Amino acid sequence: MSEKLAPEKRHSFVHNGEKVFEWDQTLDEHYLFCPVKTDSSFWTLEDDIMHITLQKRDKGQTWASPILGQGQLDPYATDLEQKRLMLQRFQEECAIAYHVRENPGFDFSQAQFTGSCPDPRTFMGGIRLD
Repeated sequence: MSEKLAPEKRHSFVHNGEKVFEWDQTLDEHYLFCPVKTDSSFWTLEDDIMHITLQKRDKGQTWASPILGQGQLDPYATDLEQKRLMLQRFQEECAIAYHVRENPGFDFSQAQFTGSCPDPRTFMGGIRLD
């Protein structure tokens, strides 16, 4: 029954001939890929562009897509994102170890992993929640 009531097509918002986003709706809320901290998530409008910031509940988790089943990254892009998050995590750990908030001397932007990348959530004993 619900398949018969599903939208025939997704709605599109087009501005100056360019598709800005697509959407549809159901009686229920749309499901995100992973849980978020709702009190830390928000949206803003800047220069007629809506920016949506979702704060991950589980810091360091790699998302293949913000919305479950919509526009998922391919496995290669997912791997690149995990490596980028891992480098951020490593930079954060080094800053904590040296008791500095930000240190221009710690630049891992050119670092590379060989082989499989560790999980950013469990690296070095796991993420501190403080």
